[in-house]
Amino acid sequence: MIPLAVPDLTGNEARYLQECISSGFVSSVGPFVGRFEHAVAQAAGCSHAVATASGTAGLHVALTAVGVGRDDLVILPSLTFIASANAIAYCGAEPWLLDVEPGSWNLDPVLLEQLLEQECLLEGERLLHRPSGRRVAAMMPVYTLGLPADMQRLGALARKWRLPVVADAAAALGSSCREQAVGTLGADLTVFSFNGNKTVTSGGGGAVVGAQESLLQLVRHLATTARQGEEYDHDRIGFNYRMTNVQAAVGCAQLERLSAFITAKRRIRERYNALFQEYAHFIQPFPEPAGYQSACWFSGGLLCDATPEQMRKLIARLQEDGVAARPFWKPVHLQPPYQQAPRSRQRVSESIHYRILTLPCSTSLREEEQEQVIAVLRRCLG
Repeated sequence: MIPLAVPDLTGNEARYLQECISSGFVSSVGPFVGRFEHAVAQAAGCSHAVATASGTAGLHVALTAVGVGRDDLVILPSLTFIASANAIAYCGAEPWLLDVEPGSWNLDPVLLEQLLEQECLLEGERLLHRPSGRRVAAMMPVYTLGLPADMQRLGALARKWRLPVVADAAAALGSSCREQAVGTLGADLTVFSFNGNKTVTSGGGGAVVGAQESLLQLVRHLATTARQGEEYDHDRIGFNYRMTNVQAAVGCAQLERLSAFITAKRRIRERYNALFQEYAHFIQPFPEPAGYQSACWFSGGLLCDATPEQMRKLIARLQEDGVAARPFWKPVHLQPPYQQAPRSRQRVSESIHYRILTLPCSTSLREEEQEQVIAVLRRCLG
């Protein structure tokens, strides 16, 4: 079986892990944590970063830092992994689920502008959602598959409506828009994941980056149990969201090869896209608008005309032939925990999510392995 996405751990990972063991620094206090934070900040184009136990933990602490609280609403695209919505729920808030635009699969700024005008009222610094009577406390664009959202338009709306922005850039490290690095696109805080299937992994873990030092200091304070000084004094409810030195050691080794990993991911996607040109009436490539450079976390295509049952059969056939193809996220508004959350119409999300096919795209995928995947896919597409 050719796997979907597995890490390449052939760099300095083992050496750095041995340093952790030899030094005894295996928990959250250790030199690799600071090195990791510095490397992530540089890669994102930012001056500050805080490492966290997971990407979800990073989202939770970032939302808390910008003031999201109980009974608030947070604007979120429905086409995302459920962890995005869960982080909002951890704050006692609820996602306001919006549709995505077809050209990027990211939060639709035109739809958002319409809904803000039609359904919201700005009272001083407080944005009120009139149908529910609840405060809209933040916006969380998601950089789907490592492709940044249209932060130029979304950021303008956020400023107009006094909304802080926490970007879920879980898989987008290494991406850019109009030659601007992913951490500099206008979000107050940007959050990455380093889960095992990400382009760069620390086995688990996440990071929050940004330009405002005071805001990042608050994130760090909250993520370290809100402890003050050397005594056991805590000034608010905090979280034990620290990354360990062991995780950071793996992450440091991975980040040394970020450029090579991104190049490999883009090369893999280009090969698949070349195939899709031959079968354009069956399958389309993942979106990448002009001026954007995706991190190409996953590669694959959008089936032009397929039912959910046909997609299940296609994936089963690929897997039977040794290709670990997978379906994509089911939108959040279709998930039982969030079926009562406020939402917009979901024309795009509902029409595409079950037609998205992800294909093997590990950074270590050999050309002959990808050719094998392509040969199997050719047979399936007929």
